[in-house]
This record gives sequence, structure tokens and C-alpha cells, in this order.
Amino acid sequence: MLQDPVSQVQTIDQNHLEQTLQTSFGLSQFRIGQKEIITGILSGKDVLAVLPTGGGKSLCFQFPAVYANKLVIVISPLIALMKDQVMSLQRKGIPSGCLYSGQTDAEKRQIFQDIEKGGTYLLYLSPERVQKEGFQRWIQNRAIALFAIDEAHCVSQWGHDFREEYSQLEILKRLRPDIPVLALTASATPTVLADISINLKLKSPERRVHGFYRSNLYYQVEFCADEEAKAALLMQSIQQTPEGRIIIYCGTRKVTEELAGQLQRRLDKVGYYHAGLSTAERTETQESYERGDLRILVATNAFGMGIDQPDVRLVVHYQMPATIDSLYQEMGRAGRDGLDSTCLMLYSKKDKGLQTYFITSSEAPKEIKNARWRNLDALVNYAEGGECRHAEILTYYKDAQRIERCGHCDTCLPQSERKVVRPVAALKAPAKTKTRSKVSKTTVDMDGLVFDDAQEARFQLLKKWRKEKAKELDVPAFVVFGDLTLKHLAVQNPQSLDELKNVHGIGEAKLAKFGWDIMAELGQ
Repeated sequence: MLQDPVSQVQTIDQNHLEQTLQTSFGLSQFRIGQKEIITGILSGKDVLAVLPTGGGKSLCFQFPAVYANKLVIVISPLIALMKDQVMSLQRKGIPSGCLYSGQTDAEKRQIFQDIEKGGTYLLYLSPERVQKEGFQRWIQNRAIALFAIDEAHCVSQWGHDFREEYSQLEILKRLRPDIPVLALTASATPTVLADISINLKLKSPERRVHGFYRSNLYYQVEFCADEEAKAALLMQSIQQTPEGRIIIYCGTRKVTEELAGQLQRRLDKVGYYHAGLSTAERTETQESYERGDLRILVATNAFGMGIDQPDVRLVVHYQMPATIDSLYQEMGRAGRDGLDSTCLMLYSKKDKGLQTYFITSSEAPKEIKNARWRNLDALVNYAEGGECRHAEILTYYKDAQRIERCGHCDTCLPQSERKVVRPVAALKAPAKTKTRSKVSKTTVDMDGLVFDDAQEARFQLLKKWRKEKAKELDVPAFVVFGDLTLKHLAVQNPQSLDELKNVHGIGEAKLAKFGWDIMAELGQ
């Protein structure tokens, strides 16, 4: 018999919350956002929650099981992650188990017998198991506190890791509309969150977006004219990181193996990881990395989900990923212990070409491809942007916290000790140099554009306008325009909307949205 949704709501005792946190989980206080998420769940509401890697997502669904003294069902895509969380809970004395292929019938029976005893239990399972008819019948009359869907971005076709089996999880709300659903992810834009809510049939969910500000991370993007410059910067970053682990992300399996081979000839404890390796090879590599037998791991985006090494001091994107979501999630592997770490993206025009190839060769529907083009443009503009990188990330994700300047990115603090210093060999693109001429002072920019005083003044004027417009729209500055577009505007100084169409980075949509504003700023 289904419970009335109102019966799910219970009086929340704040003292009991704190006591449960300390006695059951050994924690002295909640992390940012956790208490608000948990309170919403315990009030019987559906909750959409975004907590970045290392933000304490698992507590948000583990805590309600203990507090409500009921069953919580957790849907997770990774068997290894499920096993790790169950082992951790059992060490704390919290009843839990997971169902996965390869278990014996006796092991499965024991889990269901333990659940039948009633009270607190966390049951982890895959999204595929939810579709089994027997399981659907089983949950009909259970006393369940919560359905938790981890890695919920997999539900959305606009997410960076869409999975067909996740799209069918709306069955939970149809079978048990009385049970609150918590959809959790480490990174999701407002568009992805809206799609998750629709696909899971959530009812007026609370949105909780917290914790994207990682004050211990130094964000840096370096433009590389060629592979030689990129390799030099990579070696420099490794030399500047003598302690802790290092992850180097690449865009393809081929580059991953080639780069790992080059590093292995010069350095010790280097390995590589990608989806083309056998399950046994991937497991051995991951375990070697966790043990410390490997210090430097070169990997594709197949390495990441469920990884929780506290002392990753350096994350390098040797090739640009496809989206800001991917970039942020992978940078989030750094500094999980709260200590200072550096996140470096090496950006080249060739990398954009690789991502362009992936999109054009895809057989995805047109609307999906269009979304991928927008995601790629946003990432390129972020790379070429000139505003505080942490502030831009917080605005991009609509985090509850906002800042003007972080003081620890390459824009705010270019002289930081944590910044990877560009070696002489990597100075392929011309550094900013100033030369005197009879007419006026000129500056050769990193993008190869030559500025005179008037053009520099226009560039600064446009940067100020962009910042104000971004604030007005509550979007990152790079969503309005990247720095490179502003530089071209400053140099070309278009005199009409028709001339604006020929400026780098201005298509029909941007022209319609910002064209007259730009003309006004340029005094036309």
C-alpha cells in the first residue's frame, strides 16, 4: 500500500541532525550545502543537488537512511564505486549492500534478508536493475525513505555523459510517487538540471547548487602554438610538482599512450589509462596509482568517476576537453585534501580541431550537435577569456556563492608561485612586446594582433562593457564574448551591423543579441 506523501514528512530536530552526524559518521559539521540538501529530503521534497567532486555528495543520501531509520535505494553507474561506499558504511556499522552481476545467489539472498529486518539500510544498484520486473514489484510496498540517483547528469541528453539506461529511471516516480527523489551530480548547468527534472518526473524539486569554489586550486590556461611548446610546458609543470600525484588528461587513446611512453623514458612511476585497456589492466593501473606505485597517470576521460585520491597536486589537460563540465569535473580531482594544487589547461587551435572532428563525425541528432557546438564555443571562450576564472565558473553553474576576484588564478595572480612558468623553449607565440613608432606606441598581442593606443583603449572599453553585460544577464563573461572577439572588434572597429558579421566570434545569434550594444560602445 502506497504511503501518502505527507506521511513522509517528519519533524526535523536540529540537535538530532548534529548528533547523528557525529555518532554515525564521525563528522563535526556539515560541508557547504549538505545540510540544506538533507533537510529538503527529510521534508519529503524532491531535490536536485549539484556538489562538485570532493564536496561530500554521498553523505546527502547516506544520512537520511540513518536519521529516518529506513531503506534508501541508491542508483549508481559504477560497481567499484558501489563496493567502496558499502565497505566504508559497513566499517561505520551502518547496514548496507549492493547488487551487481557476478554475485552468488546466496550473497543476494543475504542482502534481502538483512533488509527484511527493517530499519536503516542503504541498497546500491545499477540503473539496469531498476528496469527488472521483479525489482519493480519488490519496491511497491517497501518503507523507503529516499531514491537517490548519483551521477544524475547521465539522465540528460545535454549532459557530458548521457546514458540510455539512465533515461528510463522515471519509472521510480511512476511506481512510488510518494517517495522523494534526490538527483545528484558533480557538475551540471541550469539547462542540464532542467532536463534531469523533466526526465525523472520530479515534482517541484528544490535546486541546491553549492561548493564550486575551490579556494585551494590555482586555475591556469596556457596557449601553445605547437606540440613542442606544449611538451615543454608539461615538463615544466611536472618539475614544479615534486610531491603528490599528477593526472594528465588527453583527448584520444593514441595520444595517451604516446605521451605516456615519452614520459616513461624520462621519469619514473608513469602509467596510462583509457577505455581500450582490458578490465584487468584498468583495475591494475588504478590500484597501482592508489598504492603510489604510479605517481603520474596519463589518461583519457575514462579515468575519473569514483576516483578519490586526496593528494593530487597537479591536473594537466594536455588536450582541451569537449565541455566546461568535463574540464571542471576533471580539475576537481586535484587537491581533495584541501591543500594547494594547480590545474593547468594547455590550449591550442589543434585541440579545437580535434573536438570539431568529434562533433562533425558524430551521428547524434542535429539538436545534440548544436548543443555540442555551443559547449565547445563556451570552452574556447573560457580559455581565451580575461576575467577571474573562479568567478566565471561560479557564475556558469549558478552557484549560491559568487565572487568578483579569487586571487588564485592566472588572471588574478599571474605571479603566483603555483603558476607553471612558461619555459624559454615554449615561447613560440610572441609575448607581449612594445615597440615605439613615429605615430604611436604599439603592442603585439599573444594572438598575433597588433594594437595601437586607440585600439587598446577600445579593447579596455569593450572589456568593461562585457563585464557589465555579463553581470546584468547573470552569465559568465565568456558566454557574452571571448577576449579574442573583443580584440578583433578593437582592431577592426566595425562601422555597421553588416561589418560586425565579419568579426571573429560573431554569428547571427550574437549579432541579434549584442549588435546594437557594441555599436553604441564603439560610438557608432
